[in-house]
Amino acid sequence: MPTLVPEVSPPSPQPDAPSRNVTATIALACVGVFVSYLPVVGVSVALPVIQQALDASTTGLQWITDAFILPTAALLLTCGVIGDLFGRKKMYLIGLTLSCLGCLIALTGHSVVQVCVGQALTGVGTAALLPATLGLISHVCPDHRRRGAAIALWTAALGLGLTLGPLFNGLIVEHASWRWIFLPTLAVGAVTVLVGAVVLTDSRSDRERHLDIPGQLLAIVAITAVVYGVIEGGGAPGWGSAEVVIAFVVAALALPAFVLVELRSPCPMLDMRLFKSSAFSGAALVMALTLFAQVGLVFSLSEYFGLVHHASTWDIGVRLLALNGFTVVLGPVVGRLMHRFSPGLVLVTGLLVGGIGALLVNLFDAGTGTGEAALVIAVFGIGIALAIAPITTIAMNSLPRRLGSTAGAANSALRQIGSALGPAIFGVVLTNRTLDALPAHVAASGLDPADQGQVIGMVNGAGIQAGAFLHLNSGEATGQALAAYGASFTDALHTCALVGGIGMLVAAAVAFTTIGVRARAPHGEPEATAATHPAAGATALGETG
Repeated sequence: MPTLVPEVSPPSPQPDAPSRNVTATIALACVGVFVSYLPVVGVSVALPVIQQALDASTTGLQWITDAFILPTAALLLTCGVIGDLFGRKKMYLIGLTLSCLGCLIALTGHSVVQVCVGQALTGVGTAALLPATLGLISHVCPDHRRRGAAIALWTAALGLGLTLGPLFNGLIVEHASWRWIFLPTLAVGAVTVLVGAVVLTDSRSDRERHLDIPGQLLAIVAITAVVYGVIEGGGAPGWGSAEVVIAFVVAALALPAFVLVELRSPCPMLDMRLFKSSAFSGAALVMALTLFAQVGLVFSLSEYFGLVHHASTWDIGVRLLALNGFTVVLGPVVGRLMHRFSPGLVLVTGLLVGGIGALLVNLFDAGTGTGEAALVIAVFGIGIALAIAPITTIAMNSLPRRLGSTAGAANSALRQIGSALGPAIFGVVLTNRTLDALPAHVAASGLDPADQGQVIGMVNGAGIQAGAFLHLNSGEATGQALAAYGASFTDALHTCALVGGIGMLVAAAVAFTTIGVRARAPHGEPEATAATHPAAGATALGETG
């Protein structure tokens, strides 16, 4: 039985809302998403140091990052609905506070478990924060063109978090304790909570709504099962282990049950009829594919530079700057391009450029220089920068403005699911392809048979991480072993590049088919005309998320 939530809504924002408040809201939304994405890649660069400091197992290290991803992906939809119900400002402040508490727990952690608890709490905060930021932008920017420009800035802030996270943490790890990698998020988040509490104006759905408890529980179970299954399947347990099989069985039961419940609910959390909008459904699929390719390739390239080129954490961050940095630099430009042409055209162009950039990674070999790598990575990064803002804009503008947090939550949930699947699946490809290619490269290396067997045994036992400590009795033999390992890993990287490139090109085809390149993106209708929207039935039933 759905729980009735009585609600007295503040008046909807008027188009002539004070520009100062609009600017402040957009700025705080950008700071919020920046704080959210600082830990996404940034924590990964400190894992080798954390492993030594806390005597962590490989599985424990994996869960330090996955403990953040899992609650973020599982709770985003629910947090989006709660923000629509009770206020996006409240969810924004709660999300920042939880993120700060999580960082404080991780910073003071003396065990892997405590660090994982801190990361999980930060993930819950991120789940509350992300949809709230987009909901706040949607509220103060009723005009779809201005909203598109604001979302481009939001995307640039996201890219800045992904870019600066590894750089900051690389510097911190090299010059101070690993614990301080959580300090930037804690400091920026604490200041932003104080500013946001004073500056932000709250907003929420303008109708009486209900909490769809069955739908929310099933969504949490389904998303958790899928992400957990992929994480564990790509790790030590393997795809055939009991816990992974059970996770996928649970997901296979929960997902259709969720759809069935939402179709029959008088007030669904995510009305399936929203997907009658080709723009919304197309943007949803494109988002998942794009983030799968982006984060998967970032993971693969990070491992390649670290294990084959033996680059430091700082150097890895600098080399990947071209990838995420263009999202920051091109953010305002992308907003103008969407206004000048159409979000659909910019999106398809970005996906095609990104797909070509990913395929160009096949040119890498063990001796590829930093300059050559940066040029290829820059092509991929430009494609990602052109694609991310239009995806978010199209998804947000394809629904009525009052569903801003819910649209943002669905958009962010797919972003996190794609982000979770990318490293897990690309990690499996890297490991399996490296192991498959290794015997041939070792045989051609000039090593004697005993050393060949030792190298193959070390890599089989430790996986791709063996490149960090591969050492034989003589310097010459060690060099030959590392060359064979590097060639094998590069073969695996080429396979990952093929997967990522094809994924981006498939996303381009989906965007071209479902969204198109000529028509302007659908925009969030004023409330008076929302009944003509494909989701109007959902609205009439009592706004959905």
